[in-house]
Amino acid sequence: MASWIPISEDSPFSLNNIPFGIISTSDNPTPRPAIAIGDKALDLSKFTHGGGFQHLPEIQPHQHVFSAQTLNGFAALGRPTHRAVRRYLQAVLTASGPHAALLEQDAGLQKAALLPLAAATPHVPLAIADYTDFYAGLHHAFNVGMLFRGPQLALQPNYRHLPVGYHGRASSVVASGTPVRRPNGQTLAAGAAAPTFGPCRKLDFELELGAFVASGNALGQPVGVDDAEARLFGFVLLNDWSARDVQAWEYVPLGPFNAKNFATSVSPWVVLADALEPFRAVGLDEGKRDHLLPYLREKELRNVFDIRLEVELTSESGKGRVVTRTSAKNLLFSFPQMLAHHTSTGCNMNVGDLLGSGTISGTEPGSQGSLLEQTQNGKQPIKIAEGDERTFLQDGDEVVLRGVCGERGAYVGFGECRGRILPAHSLLT
Repeated sequence: MASWIPISEDSPFSLNNIPFGIISTSDNPTPRPAIAIGDKALDLSKFTHGGGFQHLPEIQPHQHVFSAQTLNGFAALGRPTHRAVRRYLQAVLTASGPHAALLEQDAGLQKAALLPLAAATPHVPLAIADYTDFYAGLHHAFNVGMLFRGPQLALQPNYRHLPVGYHGRASSVVASGTPVRRPNGQTLAAGAAAPTFGPCRKLDFELELGAFVASGNALGQPVGVDDAEARLFGFVLLNDWSARDVQAWEYVPLGPFNAKNFATSVSPWVVLADALEPFRAVGLDEGKRDHLLPYLREKELRNVFDIRLEVELTSESGKGRVVTRTSAKNLLFSFPQMLAHHTSTGCNMNVGDLLGSGTISGTEPGSQGSLLEQTQNGKQPIKIAEGDERTFLQDGDEVVLRGVCGERGAYVGFGECRGRILPAHSLLT
């Protein structure tokens, strides 16, 4: 497909994508829905009020969702409606498309609704009531297990049988570009008898995907694994910032707490489930399901997506490089499996709830999704520029996650998930 809007062949936001987000601008600080197309954002509030959806009967009774300050209302309409809106907007933006005249030939609406992407301030796209982070990156789990428990106990006995996870902190989920302050915390130095309190010394990134829930379930009513996919709205990149030294001291016996709660960054553009359909792939279990209990066995063997992922690490001086390249195929469990397991107790999910995949790592050098793995817990520094090495993140460092599917000129991508490290607060130390 070709658009009447010029789109760079390297843009992650081709016509094949149409991701949804929440933006504000200097002339209108009220957050509102938009889509990204090339280097433009289409303000869906302005588009709606200008009669943009006049040829889409399915959305007529629900047009108020495009004047809301989050995407929760749109997400709750369900996947058939998401599909219809995405296809309609593709038709509006396609050169000689059936509805191209609505915007291409309406100079007034185009001026009001189509704006430079660089002029839009992104926001967390949905109001998140709850956030659960899973641990479905098999190679990451194995690498970390090898570091701390050795080859005999690298993976716990339960690992291949269920999606392991922990409940995160929804209040500290932030949009790409929001600075991340180094946390203070308790740590135990090697050989010390008692902990000390101060700035984290082992600050790390974690390369993950996130999925937003579109349709909740009633308390006490589990979601079947084959019904779970229809309850997912779309996907983002997710950086589960981690204080490794704080985590090492606090995680016994109940797992992560302050080591994870200070910030989680997400990319601002939600790539709809339908946009990722052409990129389905078989996950790490290679279709083997016999070891799973029946409630986790999916009919669809291609249960993950072939998303090319990377992490760029840049110092305050502006020097840096891509330190991680991997694929989202390196997940042992799918998001439908995560949702099915999460609700198997009858736990009720809500529209906008966020699920994290866990750190995605490969098996090759440079494919690990965290510095913890790449540096062997700080023992083997990595080079990010000439004369500049890292074991863990320093103040001023900027981490950028990127992800893309497909071929040049027709990319389905996520844009960036970006965060720069600020020094720790001195008030508590």
